[in-house]
Amino acid sequence: MLVLLPPSEGKFAPRRGRPLDLAALSFPALHEPRAAVLDALVSLCRDRPAEEAAAVLGIGPTQLDLVHRNADLASAPAARADRVYSGVLYEALDLGSLPAGARRRAAGRLVVVSSLLGLVRTTDHVPAYRLSGQNSLPDLGPVSGHWSRHLGASVVEAARDGLVVDLRSSSYVPFWRPEKEHARRVATVRVLHETDGRRSVVSHFNKATKGRLVRDLLTDGSDPRTPARFAELLSDLGWTVETTDGPSGATRLDVVVRQL
Repeated sequence: MLVLLPPSEGKFAPRRGRPLDLAALSFPALHEPRAAVLDALVSLCRDRPAEEAAAVLGIGPTQLDLVHRNADLASAPAARADRVYSGVLYEALDLGSLPAGARRRAAGRLVVVSSLLGLVRTTDHVPAYRLSGQNSLPDLGPVSGHWSRHLGASVVEAARDGLVVDLRSSSYVPFWRPEKEHARRVATVRVLHETDGRRSVVSHFNKATKGRLVRDLLTDGSDPRTPARFAELLSDLGWTVETTDGPSGATRLDVVVRQL
């Protein structure tokens, strides 16, 4: 089972550690595409006025420190991805508190879809950066379009003949869309909050629920190989799940929560 996670906008910035080493990351086939994004992002933030770079990145004038951080990415300290990504999903997942067996499963099953690096394992060492899946960089173009040309083979290779559980947020869906022959092994997960008979997506709690769901999966240790079996497993773990046809032939699982 391969679980695709979104990155977090909030990141912990390591104070010490070796800088990013592209050659040491998982998925070595992505080395050149990673270098292209890194070069484009650093050049934008180093060579353009900070206010102009901030506008390209979609951040406000009070966040120029993030522009300066991006300018120094090549030499900035890096740390394990499961420490650097620190948003709501990762707080709820709380990998560091899991039993040893579950942490080993996390290292093999979890993959973060990153605007900067394409795909990273939780054990890969990455710096804190600011780059959204919706950004477009000078000399590179839309980040999502760049990665859509490079991620397919790496995702398929990592999944092998197993199930892909897709927990990505909408900004990262264009990075990889399964081909028809692989879509039957993909389960996309949406979290719905039900109150008074009405259902809605609440961003903060959507992320937190996905973190708790992944934590349950890693703790249980089962390895379902089809979307149907995956839905059964979630039900066995106490989640309320409804299955529908998803995009491109994938299966969509709606996880319905009534208490946040």
